[in-house]
Amino acid sequence: MPVKLSNAFAIKLLIIILMSIICGCKKEMKDISNALPETMAESQQAKTASTPPFDLNVKLEGIDQAKGHIEFRQDPDPQQIVDLDIRVHGLEPNHNYLLQRAVDNADGNCTSTSWLTLGKGTIPQAILTDDKGKGSEELFRNLSAVARGTTFDIHFRVVDATTMAVVLNSDCYQFTVR
Repeated sequence: MPVKLSNAFAIKLLIIILMSIICGCKKEMKDISNALPETMAESQQAKTASTPPFDLNVKLEGIDQAKGHIEFRQDPDPQQIVDLDIRVHGLEPNHNYLLQRAVDNADGNCTSTSWLTLGKGTIPQAILTDDKGKGSEELFRNLSAVARGTTFDIHFRVVDATTMAVVLNSDCYQFTVR
């Protein structure tokens, strides 16, 4: 004949069984919890080491309302292509501008003045503004001549394509070739 247990008794019995399982596993749980922080720290270090500043979100500042933004993206492809999607606003309407960059050693100080005009690969490409002074262009650069893992300081500027006067500048950024 089956034994009928009350709900309260069944709950107490279940709690006792669970407590004995937990207490029996206390040493193993302690060992696991002590190992976790080290494992998580090692995992975080590995993640940080594998994720240098490959991509950048570059702000460009000018006078008055002139501003810009560059999305600097490196896909993990064997061709080592960097996509440079630039958007500008507050510039002279219906006018051409050029994006330039200068790089130097990774020390946090962008001191290089060796400006290179960017474009579609090695062909410079102007950024044409509309009648409201806004413009955008999808540019790219091949970095396959540079060893993977090389880190640089880099800064950008936008210049008037006619006068070569600087209209926008960025801060100093650091990136690593993927």
